[in-house]
Amino acid sequence: MNNPGLTKNFKIAALVPPYRIVTFGVDAFHVVLPALATDPLIGVTDAVVPVAPLVASSAVDVVMDKITQVEFGGVVTAGDLLTADATGRAIKALPAVGANMRIIGMAVESGVLGDIGSLIINQSQIQG
Repeated sequence: MNNPGLTKNFKIAALVPPYRIVTFGVDAFHVVLPALATDPLIGVTDAVVPVAPLVASSAVDVVMDKITQVEFGGVVTAGDLLTADATGRAIKALPAVGANMRIIGMAVESGVLGDIGSLIINQSQIQG
């Protein structure tokens, strides 16, 4: 299931795989893979991404709302709130007690590591 909404083009300084969750890079015009649970998760790369070698103008399209496809980084059940692992794959959001965690949205279908599944993008933050 794929019904993407707003799609914005961002520059990249490093390769970003398809179907991965991204955050802002060096500025609001660049995206990178998230590194921390508190990084703002802004969207998911679409299926078409640049390959090496990258040049200064290399860019990627990022779906920022509605329903899109994402690569799962573990066991996901439809209805789970999702965040990103260190490689930008979607995983179930399980913040530690008292810790804040950014989420990208909710799983529309179930899957396991490596599956491409659907998610409703609804950027937010939760606390354990």
